[in-house]
Amino acid sequence: MSFANLSHLAQEQPLRVLLVNAGEADTLTWAGLLQPLRLAARIKAQQLVLDVCTPQQLLAGGMVNTVWHIGLLVADEMQAPQPPQQLRVLIERCRSAQFWGGVGAGVLWLAQAGLMGGVRIALPWNLYGDAEEIEPGAILVPNLYELDGPHLSCCGGGASADFALTMVDALYGANVQAEIKEALCIDKVRGPEERQRVALQARFGALQPKLSEAVTLMEANIEEPLSTDDVAGLVGLSRRQLERLFKQYLGSLPSRYYLELRLQRARQLLLETNHSIVQVGLMCGFSSGSHFSTAFGALFGNTPREERQRKLTG
Repeated sequence: MSFANLSHLAQEQPLRVLLVNAGEADTLTWAGLLQPLRLAARIKAQQLVLDVCTPQQLLAGGMVNTVWHIGLLVADEMQAPQPPQQLRVLIERCRSAQFWGGVGAGVLWLAQAGLMGGVRIALPWNLYGDAEEIEPGAILVPNLYELDGPHLSCCGGGASADFALTMVDALYGANVQAEIKEALCIDKVRGPEERQRVALQARFGALQPKLSEAVTLMEANIEEPLSTDDVAGLVGLSRRQLERLFKQYLGSLPSRYYLELRLQRARQLLLETNHSIVQVGLMCGFSSGSHFSTAFGALFGNTPREERQRKLTG
């Protein structure tokens, strides 16, 4: 789901965001999220209000009747969870918002609480070892961050800043985002579809080597894509077995996953190189310009030409 779905919240006067820091105050996960949003609140004074608190402050009974539009439970991925009863209260306060979720270990805690059934979540890759403790219906995606319905999730670390800046762009536009990027000396904002690079190997390398091998094959054959039958044969599976693995562990069919890999590579080339749009399409396995444009627009919500324009004006 596109982060543009947050845009209607900008009409709220004021828009209130709850950030609960259940980890340490000096982690990159927390700072990366807080600093862009704090600057946005200064730029949009009276329009954006940040309620920043620790679990202790929230559990003490403050802000009982406050209505939030976005609520996030944040913790560094190494942080021990809160006591169960206290954690339930923290989660319920965040869930009272229109859009809610977690950052870093907060994503795992929400999934362990049984609240992410059928939801795409960006769990930090180094917490995949704890994934057996979460509900089976949760769909772990190796992306940096994700919006699925009202659910927000971010793997934390450096991606927290990308996540915060993407929310700022959705709420208040590219000009406000650019002002914050300049203030924080941030050159590029990674999109939600960009992947935690070691996620698949960390999660599936030992348990599902065939799946990891299939994805590695796809990543190595972007310009001349293999068919699903080819991929299945090369890893020693039937097409049906391969499709079952992808559906179970990645929530997608191999063909769809492969297409998204190629489009993500195309987006990267459009933003980071001077290759023409036609060249980029060919380099990512699209012989038809119209097919490239249509598929790109379906995934990212804009055309390759509009994406290239972001590079020129960003």
